Amino acid sequence: MHDQAAVAVLGRRDRLVIAGCIGVIAALAWIYLIHLSRQMSASMEYDRMMADMGMAMGEPWHAVDVLLTAIMWTVMMIGMMAPSAAPVLLLFAASVRARQPATPFAPPVVAFAAGYVLVWTAFSAVAALAQWGLHETSMLSSAMAASSGWLSGSILIGAGLYQFTPLKGACLTQCRSPLGFLMGHWRSGTSGALRMGLRHGVECLGCCWALMCVLFAVGVMNLLWVAAISAFVLVEKVGPRGVLASRLAGVAAAAAGFLLLARVW
Repeated sequence: MHDQAAVAVLGRRDRLVIAGCIGVIAALAWIYLIHLSRQMSASMEYDRMMADMGMAMGEPWHAVDVLLTAIMWTVMMIGMMAPSAAPVLLLFAASVRARQPATPFAPPVVAFAAGYVLVWTAFSAVAALAQWGLHETSMLSSAMAASSGWLSGSILIGAGLYQFTPLKGACLTQCRSPLGFLMGHWRSGTSGALRMGLRHGVECLGCCWALMCVLFAVGVMNLLWVAAISAFVLVEKVGPRGVLASRLAGVAAAAAGFLLLARVW
C-alpha cells in the first residue's frame, strides 16, 4: 500500500511511459531470444546431420564466440529481470518527482536503470566464461545443458540450498521492499542514481544468481525454463507470498537434484 501511494505521486502519463518503456525493452529482448533459439535449433540439426556423416562438429570457441555468448546472456537477463525491476523504477521516478518537482526525472531514472543493467551485464560475462569452460571440457550438450547428471544434480541442489541462506534472505528482503531501499540508500543527482542502481542491482543479483545458474542444468536457451524462472522471480519479489514461494522452490530444486544424483549413482 505504501509503495502504491508513493507511485501515485507520478502522473498517469509518466507511469504509462515508464511502464511502456520497460515493456518494450522486455519484449525486444524476448523477440531476440526467440529468434536466436530458432537459429540455434537449425544449427543443432545441421550439426547432428554432419555427425551422422562421421564429421565431428565440436570446435573450440574463439573470443568472438565468448563475446556473442555474453551478449546473449545479457539480453536474456534483461528480458527476465525487467518485469520485476518495474516497481523500483516507478518508485524511484516518483521519489525524484517528489524531491525535485521542477527537475526532469528521465535522466536519473535512465542512470538508475543503467546501473542495474551493468550489474547483470557483469554477471552475464561471468556466465559466458562458465559456459565457455563447460564447452571446452565437453560438459555441455548441444542443447547447452550440462551433459553430466552429477553436474546437473549438483547445480540444482546448490540452487535449492541457497534459497535458505541468510544472504538470500537479506537480498530478497531488500528486493521486496523497494521503498525501504530507496529511503535507506538515497543519493542525489544522476551519478547518485547510477550508484543506487548499482547497489540495487547487486542486491538483486544476490537474490537471483543461483536461480539463473539452474539454466546450466536445464538448458541455457530452453525458453520454457527461462520464462518459468522469470515468472518465479516476479512472484518471489512482488507476490504477497514471495518468501514462502522462495522456500518451496528451494525444497523442490534440492529434491530434484538429489533425485537426479540418485539416478546416476
